Amino acid sequence: MFEVFDQYQVNIVWRPLGGWHGRSDPDRAKVKMPIARQDVARWARRFGMPLTPPPKTTDPTRAGAGSLLAEKEGLLRPYLVTMMQAEWSEGRDIGDTDVLLSVAESVGLDGEAFARAIDDPENHARLDRNWQEAQEKGAPGVPTFVIGDQIFWGQDRLDFVAEHLQELGAAH
Repeated sequence: MFEVFDQYQVNIVWRPLGGWHGRSDPDRAKVKMPIARQDVARWARRFGMPLTPPPKTTDPTRAGAGSLLAEKEGLLRPYLVTMMQAEWSEGRDIGDTDVLLSVAESVGLDGEAFARAIDDPENHARLDRNWQEAQEKGAPGVPTFVIGDQIFWGQDRLDFVAEHLQELGAAH
């Protein structure tokens, strides 16, 4: 994802979500997950990335709350990359405190500050506000990229995001 945006003069505005916001609810996920995991495996093969899906019970809420601290500390990019590797390449549960702290400390975040951030009620409220904002803009799920009045939903839409940015003359 970042490689696409590195080619353009853009500012990424990070709006993480928590809980089931932007994801299929548990009943829908039971039906959708086998097909979605097949699709994820295809993308992983295309990009030459290892794939070990996380436990189905993984709740990314605390990882999202922690991303707010990572952003504040200027470590959002390494945090997201490392967290996604832990979840999707190593199959780790990114809702687990030990996993979260391991990732946070590996990218240079203070463990004590991070432990507070992942359970901070204000951070969790911000995740909820982000979901409300996403719904108001018409974002159907994650990931969603909004550029002006254009909405691009899904990681498979990054080519369209790049084309749109090119049309806007945002290339370096």
